[in-house]
Amino acid sequence: MSEASANSDAAFCASLVREHDFDRYASTLFMAPEHRRALLSLYAFNVEVSRIRDLVSQPLPGEVRLQWWHDTLTGHEHGGAEGNPVAAELLLTVQRFALPVERLTRLIDEHQFDLYNDPMPTMAALDGYLGDTRGALFALAAQIIAPPFAEADHLAHHAGIAQGLLQVIASLPRDAAHRQLYVPLDLLARHGVSQEEMFAGKASSAIQDVIMDLRGQARQHLDHTLELARQAPLAVRPVLLPLALVRRDLARADRRTDDPFQPQPRSRLATLWTLWRAARTASFGAR
Repeated sequence: MSEASANSDAAFCASLVREHDFDRYASTLFMAPEHRRALLSLYAFNVEVSRIRDLVSQPLPGEVRLQWWHDTLTGHEHGGAEGNPVAAELLLTVQRFALPVERLTRLIDEHQFDLYNDPMPTMAALDGYLGDTRGALFALAAQIIAPPFAEADHLAHHAGIAQGLLQVIASLPRDAAHRQLYVPLDLLARHGVSQEEMFAGKASSAIQDVIMDLRGQARQHLDHTLELARQAPLAVRPVLLPLALVRRDLARADRRTDDPFQPQPRSRLATLWTLWRAARTASFGAR
């Protein structure tokens, strides 16, 4: 691969992440240049896999796309990755940083859930889904920028759940419109809320209780992550920058009650400001 082609692939990944996952894109602006390109390839891969549901009208084409990624990472794709800039960049990152392919393929497998309208059955199932998707991204990013440490997977798992639970809440307007349910059925049953009430997209006191429950669990996972981070190598802390956004959103929720079925646009400038402050103080979400 020529240097010009490699630079073009890297630029494509950066543009893709900037457009579709600005929070993670913004967090890489505070990383060392030698790590930023690798992180953007990882995050671009996540964008490609996680948005497949939005690009297909039926599950089968989505399954085919997921299988292509699975085969590409395991070396079974006969066409190679040369025509796909994200795949080409990701494979370079996997090789350079010895990333575990099985972690990436498990992330792909978990996103099969997105292709269907089966409801998330339990909180344990949601924790597993978030741990193997968002948690995996934290773990792989940590491997890119920091030396291995004992609690890396544990820390990444809780970080992914904390971040993911807030995304479940933020995605309620879109998911309700698509009749897709990531809020677990056992949590709904605990608060006396039905699936159809969630799909109706009308806030009620019971639904607000469900949201408060999810936020409370997110806060517990965030606190546990930050406790583990205090014992982790300093080099890993930049990976946790997005948790500053989690802390900010939880604090905002404590001050006001918004309709969970109304989209809440987030200012990119505010995101950059929050991350800059966290990076400057080296707090990365810590209190």
